[in-house]
Amino acid sequence: MDVVNQLVAQGQFTIIKQPLGFIKVLQWIFAIFAFSTCGSYSGMFKMSVECENRSESNLGIEVEFEYPFRLHQVYFDAPTCKGGNPERLFLVGDYSSSAEFFVTIGVFSFLYSMAALSVYCFVLEKYRENAKGPQIDFVVTAVFAFMWLVSSCAWAKGLSDVKTATDPDEVINLITACDEQENRCREVYEPKVSGLNTSVAFGFINLILWIGNLWFVFKETGWLAAFSGTYAPSQEKQPAPDSFAQGGYGQQDPYAGSQGGYQPEYGQQGGYTEDGGYSQGYEQQPTSYSNQM
Repeated sequence: MDVVNQLVAQGQFTIIKQPLGFIKVLQWIFAIFAFSTCGSYSGMFKMSVECENRSESNLGIEVEFEYPFRLHQVYFDAPTCKGGNPERLFLVGDYSSSAEFFVTIGVFSFLYSMAALSVYCFVLEKYRENAKGPQIDFVVTAVFAFMWLVSSCAWAKGLSDVKTATDPDEVINLITACDEQENRCREVYEPKVSGLNTSVAFGFINLILWIGNLWFVFKETGWLAAFSGTYAPSQEKQPAPDSFAQGGYGQQDPYAGSQGGYQPEYGQQGGYTEDGGYSQGYEQQPTSYSNQM
């Protein structure tokens, strides 16, 4: 108990409230429902054969079958209505492969979901230390999603065949005495396959859960950030603030200087010379007093 208490104390059970852990709990539960409803099934149907000679009739022929639905091994005895011993007849079909495959996927899904939950609750930090743990989790989740698709479809087809092979109206055709018009053969009780129908429904629910969980596991792998970095535009450094050659910052103020800027230059004198050129005052030398005289 001390070990259990320490594990519970160290556990990070808040992950169960998050989609990553919550869906794993649902996968664990629905995997149990899927393989238990299929693997624990047993059914029975009943027929009656009423011969012309009533002493040879059998009004309660019971046929029982169960998982894994190797129906070719299921037999029953039916009267021949001709005297003598009854004939032994076997059902038709072997549907164990699809049923066992479905149950196997359910069991392994249950085990993996339980193991993944243990990792999430007790070693979540190590799980997120590097990308290997989430990447393995993603690959395994994708494999199970595909397996649920295949197994559910295969078992749905197998169940349809099981229903046909165990339909009393179809089984009556196997009885030789029923070919005679003077004999009456009819169905008394048909098998209840609602549990098997439920198992197929649970199979497709598991498929939806495992496909939906792919996204939340994918976000833990780090691949999303890598993909985002691949398609994001490159981040180039902008020029330093002291370089104003582009964008208009380095242009001379058109309102400064000679175009209206106020720059007092009291010694500036200018005008047109006799040669037709323009002479600015700051280029002329001051004239001496003697020359002015």
